[in-house]
Amino acid sequence: MTNGQNAYARAGVDIEAADTAIELMKGYVARATRPEVIGGLGGFAGLFDASALTKYERPLLATSTDGVGTKVAIAQAMDVHDTIGFDLVGMVVDDLVVCGAEPLFMTDYIATGRVVPERVAAIVKGIAEACQVAGCALVGGETAEHPGLLGPDEYDVAGATTGVVEADRLLGPGRVRPGDVVLAMAASGLHSNGYSLVRHVLLGATSEGGAAWSLDRNVPELGRSLGEELLTPTRIYAQACLELADRTGVHAMSHITGGGLAANLERVMPVELAATLDRGTWTPQPVFDLVRRVGDVSQEDLEATLNCGVGMVALLPPDDVDEAVRVLAEHDIRAWPAGEVREAGDAPGGSVRLTGQHPGW
Repeated sequence: MTNGQNAYARAGVDIEAADTAIELMKGYVARATRPEVIGGLGGFAGLFDASALTKYERPLLATSTDGVGTKVAIAQAMDVHDTIGFDLVGMVVDDLVVCGAEPLFMTDYIATGRVVPERVAAIVKGIAEACQVAGCALVGGETAEHPGLLGPDEYDVAGATTGVVEADRLLGPGRVRPGDVVLAMAASGLHSNGYSLVRHVLLGATSEGGAAWSLDRNVPELGRSLGEELLTPTRIYAQACLELADRTGVHAMSHITGGGLAANLERVMPVELAATLDRGTWTPQPVFDLVRRVGDVSQEDLEATLNCGVGMVALLPPDDVDEAVRVLAEHDIRAWPAGEVREAGDAPGGSVRLTGQHPGW
């Protein structure tokens, strides 16, 4: 022992701080649960009673894992850490729900240069609250201190979720039909993708082609500070989309993340069909136009990187559109018909084409 510290502490790892963080987060995690969860926080593994799956004829387990990317840099710069969990949960549960799977449970991983108990607890608070919104349980996680690898105030987050869907209700390309409507669901903003581009354009040094704006800059087009806009949590669609699958004949869904609208929708398009979307059916939130104008970013590059105002898409029969819009409105999600699926014809099979222009652009 030296100066009251053991060797691990002298190397930069504070076990006591980690224990304090666990105590602070226990209450949040306890609320992010389901009846099938066995035990509580502190075990080596989270336990989930799989006998709940016996109600399914042929249960298919679905799993998804992801992180938040460089959006964590915004949270760190603003010293606001209780919203980034919504971004993490949204990225994993909404990747999973597109096949019709109900998210059951989730685990998280936080790596940080220095464990600050209050900061770690705030991150987990956001994750736990987002799990409640998504309807899944937070059954476990890990916080790792990486001194020398990450700066004292740096961290990264990742997570994984598992869900279940009845085999005969699995959504995907095999269900999509000519004449299906492409129903767009509004994003809450940038969500959690494309932040390397956004940060370069708006925050980057002028010598490197950026605007060198500060996060506390008030931006009239946004109606708030730049930092507040960039930290807007990702919308979580899971419960709304599950109800959509129950109440309509939806054929497929696509989570619009990295790669943009067309590339993600192509992932659920059959090779014999193609889709055309009309940009004129919606106006992206001002932040997208801000990035386009300030950075002189081409629309092609913008659409290949950002969601441009559409966070989720459903493909469904025309007769179900009105009911789908009602279902989503009940969850405070604005939705609108944005395009149609047709036989590919001369178009590349499985392709998605955007036409027209957004009003005001």
